[in-house]
Amino acid sequence: MRELVEVARGDKPADLVVSGKVLSVFTGEIIEGDVAICGSYITGIGDYEGLERIETDGIILPGFIDAHIHLESTLLNPSEFAKAVLSHGTTSVVIDPHEIANVTGLVGIRYLIDATRGLPVSFYIMAPSCVPAIKGFETFGAEITSKDIEEVLRWERVIGLAEMMNFPGVIYGDEEVLRKLEAARDKVIDGHAPGLRGKNLNAYLAAGVMSDHECASLEEAIEKLRLGMKIMVREGSVAKNLAELVKAVTEFSSEHFMLASDDLLPTDILDDGHMDYRLRLCVENGIKPEMAVKMATINTARYFGLQDVGAVAPGYKADIVVVEDLESFKVENVIKEGKIVWDGELKTEIRRVDAPEEVKKSVKMPPLSREDLVIEARGKVCRLIELIPGQIITKKAEWEPVIKDGIAFPDPDQDVAKVAVVDRHRAEKKIGLGFVRGFGLKKGAIASSVGHDSHNCICVGVSDADMLLALRMLEELQGGFVVVENGEVKAELPLPIAGLISDLSFEEVVGRLRGLYDAARQLGVKVEHPFTAMSFLPLPVIPELKITDYGLVDVNEMKIVDLWVV
Repeated sequence: MRELVEVARGDKPADLVVSGKVLSVFTGEIIEGDVAICGSYITGIGDYEGLERIETDGIILPGFIDAHIHLESTLLNPSEFAKAVLSHGTTSVVIDPHEIANVTGLVGIRYLIDATRGLPVSFYIMAPSCVPAIKGFETFGAEITSKDIEEVLRWERVIGLAEMMNFPGVIYGDEEVLRKLEAARDKVIDGHAPGLRGKNLNAYLAAGVMSDHECASLEEAIEKLRLGMKIMVREGSVAKNLAELVKAVTEFSSEHFMLASDDLLPTDILDDGHMDYRLRLCVENGIKPEMAVKMATINTARYFGLQDVGAVAPGYKADIVVVEDLESFKVENVIKEGKIVWDGELKTEIRRVDAPEEVKKSVKMPPLSREDLVIEARGKVCRLIELIPGQIITKKAEWEPVIKDGIAFPDPDQDVAKVAVVDRHRAEKKIGLGFVRGFGLKKGAIASSVGHDSHNCICVGVSDADMLLALRMLEELQGGFVVVENGEVKAELPLPIAGLISDLSFEEVVGRLRGLYDAARQLGVKVEHPFTAMSFLPLPVIPELKITDYGLVDVNEMKIVDLWVV
């Protein structure tokens, strides 16, 4: 403490001085001066001497913070994720590990806490609130109770309760759901309530929920904002809401907005960036640069109670990003807790922690045959899941399939494929079968062990033989993505950590994923991110029609429904 004060007074040289134009997130001004750093902290802005000095013509900003991301969605282990985003100015992320928790429970959360310790990106953890997402609709790998939540909230770097997806449970007073909220009453509680409006929204907020990242329309965001919710403006790989939602940002309301990626693929990180890309999008969509920076820094820090990050000011941690300008946000330097960690190349060692065996070998599927994938015709008209481009919600429709010898078939000419979800936690022969429109498949099959949120294995295809091979490959790989055509595996990406995360490098994961996309396009797939789009088909808390290993789920009615209508 004494040394910090002495450096701030100018009595001792700083360890590092960054000299240039500093953006104050408190006033929106650009200040010319030196940023003095002692140890891990900023001690002053003014005229300072330093043992090391960086002169820049760029703009000095606080390190960027992602308000909500599922690390598992990047497919990267923590060390590779840190390498990937550091060059884009990200110095902190708030992660919700409910994907790995749904597969391996508390063991998976402990693994991520251990694996994220000491990295040059700070990982703050939210305790998963909905493991499973909802009971009675699918087979799940683990359950986290309110007692577990009480324990997890005491763990290192756990700062609140993650997205409360079970908003019906909140609204209608489910006792266990309310106990989870009560356990986090003195913490931050994130929300997840797509389309929730009116008195039901009031009930949700009255229970203590504070934010939402699921707004799909401007009107929804404004209603939630009026009632005091913090709005996380999400721009993910599939769910892209930023251009619409930033229309609600005004000078008066801007402090209530944050930027988040939620589910983000490594290919998008490489091609577009991370928080720097979301800042560019904000400016392109009419948000003043200084307001956009607040949404990626101090607003997020204040919401989560992170008192010493989010600003370039005395007493704050020296998490600093130097960018070329406030339009491109091209990153020149990244300083993490007073150390230069990136200046065009990585300048720090990054530790890596191997996953324990109990987090691996998580795919336990039943023996399968082609007969298990046959859909018997028990009517003429069936329910159909329809993809909505750019959204994780789906539309429920009806469709009359081709029927031969009492068997219903997909129809590539109508862009209708078969979808199968298979239990991968208990090796029980629970298989949900249905039809989906929107992938563009003309032949073959694609399959994945990533199926939100319980992560049973899912396959979309137009050939039962190829679907069977793809599903069997998932067990052989112990998780991953697979593309099959005419009885041959065309591409694969192993995800051996809980069937969700790769143990390969960032570059290798991107290369494999692009190979999968190329192979999928050869099958006719037209969806930009087919495996991500497929992964949301089994999520029974996102409207309208979904499918799990139990069968079709009408999310609006919150009940399992028969495939056949008439």
